[in-house]
Amino acid sequence: MDATRGAGHRDADPAEVAERWRRELAAWAIPDEIIAAAPESPWGHNVARFARRTDQAIARPVGPTARRVREALQDGTTDAAAATRFPGSLLDVGAGTGAASLPLRPRELIAVDESAAMLAELTRRAEGLGVPVRVIEGRWPDVAGRTPVADVAVCAHVVFNVPDLAEFFTALTAHARRRVVVEMPERHPTSWLNPLWEHFHGLRRPATPTYADAVALARALGYGVAVEHHRAPDRLYASIEEMAASACRRLCLDPARADEVARVAEELGVWPLEPTRWVTLWWDVPA
Repeated sequence: MDATRGAGHRDADPAEVAERWRRELAAWAIPDEIIAAAPESPWGHNVARFARRTDQAIARPVGPTARRVREALQDGTTDAAAATRFPGSLLDVGAGTGAASLPLRPRELIAVDESAAMLAELTRRAEGLGVPVRVIEGRWPDVAGRTPVADVAVCAHVVFNVPDLAEFFTALTAHARRRVVVEMPERHPTSWLNPLWEHFHGLRRPATPTYADAVALARALGYGVAVEHHRAPDRLYASIEEMAASACRRLCLDPARADEVARVAEELGVWPLEPTRWVTLWWDVPA
């Protein structure tokens, strides 16, 4: 699919656009009374599911995000060695288990994530691929001061967890010599749960912000953003059982209600899930 220019323009007030993003993202907060009654935290991530996606990406490193990172890492290199090991260094912010970075086998990988468990899985895979990796545990941009600059910075599926997005993008750009590449879903990643929130809690969920608001902010900051839409390479969940277990946690419901959640998801047309639409944003950093 051809790349297209995203929404937003350079004349917009970055502070105003950033505040709108922060305000709309805050509307996704779960009410305190629902959190208080939750049997477990709704914010956890399944490391095994992330690792599965990473292994799939390593086996088949395709898609716009890999392509836009790859062309910046190559920097004109066309010899045979570049097919397996790119000469540039890569910073992966919110790296998880390395799905956006390890398939590219950079000369050097700097991986930033808040989760020690995710970084441990990334490190194990990096060693198996022979990719030198430096891991930095912490939240971006809090750890930016102790993070080296790289040729390319990539950030996949983190933006919807970032209230202060202007600061996040600014620090990301300051840590890239050539290019910044950002991958994200078109809509909030938990939007698919909205009908279930209304059914189980009577709670209407927001529709914004979307990827277009992130693009608008990046452009307001002066970045020459290009956008490419594409379909997620795999299904979000491998089975209805896996989906229901995750939905129980996200909806702050007792895990014992998984069968009920699965039934309601089918009745409301939530399951099977529609194919997820992603976007890749990128901008080059002036020399």
